[in-house]
Amino acid sequence: MFELFTHRYQGFEPSMGVPVRITLGAPRWTLPYALEHQVREAAPSRDYFGAARPAYEMAYVSQLDRRGVDFFALRFQEIAVAAGDLRLVLLCFEDLAKPYQWCHRRMFAAWWQEKTGAKVRELGPLGPGYEQGTLL
Repeated sequence: MFELFTHRYQGFEPSMGVPVRITLGAPRWTLPYALEHQVREAAPSRDYFGAARPAYEMAYVSQLDRRGVDFFALRFQEIAVAAGDLRLVLLCFEDLAKPYQWCHRRMFAAWWQEKTGAKVRELGPLGPGYEQGTLL
């Protein structure tokens, strides 16, 4: 069974596991690692992308609920098998070491934990405003 983690594109290192893109767009700079896998259904929609956090989070969680845990579990398992590594690192752009920064990767992590009981650890530093990886 796969294990999920989160991080940002700029801090990821291949020793962490398999990088998985969960953003609408790919990084516009050259990455020092191959980014072969993506789960577009875990990326936020352009419909609410610029919304304030409460509206964004409600829309994003609703988007995840429409797909459901089984859909994501199947996609993650397919990626883990294809990559030959059970450690999947869901990547986006935000630097969560900055005070009170938030992003959808941690929203996904909280949703996943709520639905499955499995924790999704952030591999990068977390700034003020986080307690055990969850935004206050």
